[in-house]
Amino acid sequence: MKKHFKIAIQMDPLESINIKSDSTYILALEAQKRGYSLFHYLPENLNYENGRVSAIGNSFKLFPSQKKFFKKSKMIKIFLEDYDVVLVRQDPPFNMSYITATYLLEMVSNKTLILNDPRSIRDHPEKLSMFNFKNIIPPTVISKNIEQCFNFQKKYKRTIIKPLYGNGGEGISKLEGTSTTLSKKIFKLIDKYKQPIVVQKYLNEIKDGDRRIILIDGEYVGSVARIPKKGSVTANFHTGGIAKKVGLVRRDKKICNTLKPFLKKNKLFFSGIDVIGNYLTEINVTSPTGIQEINRLNGVRLEKFFWDRVEKKLR
Repeated sequence: MKKHFKIAIQMDPLESINIKSDSTYILALEAQKRGYSLFHYLPENLNYENGRVSAIGNSFKLFPSQKKFFKKSKMIKIFLEDYDVVLVRQDPPFNMSYITATYLLEMVSNKTLILNDPRSIRDHPEKLSMFNFKNIIPPTVISKNIEQCFNFQKKYKRTIIKPLYGNGGEGISKLEGTSTTLSKKIFKLIDKYKQPIVVQKYLNEIKDGDRRIILIDGEYVGSVARIPKKGSVTANFHTGGIAKKVGLVRRDKKICNTLKPFLKKNKLFFSGIDVIGNYLTEINVTSPTGIQEINRLNGVRLEKFFWDRVEKKLR
């Protein structure tokens, strides 16, 4: 007989969910189907008091066939150590508030299964963790120095620039040529985010899509190609990328096998890697998406595999 597991989900407001595409929604729905109880809280409602980590939020139920797809109970306080699983699923920005939440979650990680591991979320940001695998990433520079970024531009002629801690295609643009006016674009991005930026060699293979590959407990479970809209350099679904069915192509299998020990060692249970052509471009560990698109294109239910693996860990 299955245990009645208690699941707390740290995420953005339920009201902001698009139930047709949101991965957290489909994970929560499957958890509810299995008889688990669900609790939702915002990361700013995490607290530490008297040696315990608490969260203020709401128990909730999902009603997928109704216009208002959820119903929340009155707001209450819970202690995370009383829950079996905490899913960390809020979107970046990866700022001090995000980092503080990982410190608080780490205080309870020896009592509750937290997915993904809070220390590893903090230590392995999406656009930085890929540098553990220098042989399978495209030429890339991360810098706040305009001259260094522009020298990289002069070397490769066509590049992609993006904020270091952005998400969903935010702030991404393509640079072509070596005109000094390009340095103004670089400066503008640095000035806006007050952080180093990523400058990466442009990969022509983006025309065939940016492949989102989902790995659960280090294992490949599915993938989808995200094709940019005409005239766009971003393929994220948030920016209008078109989903196309795809399996493991090019070096995908090798990349997955290369990453598996790293993901397992760091308890990065649920990750979504991005691959263009033969190159790994990001390792998403904060709130990877793509489950619903993969399900529709392949007639699968990745959320079932997800919770089967979680149950195995809890046992």
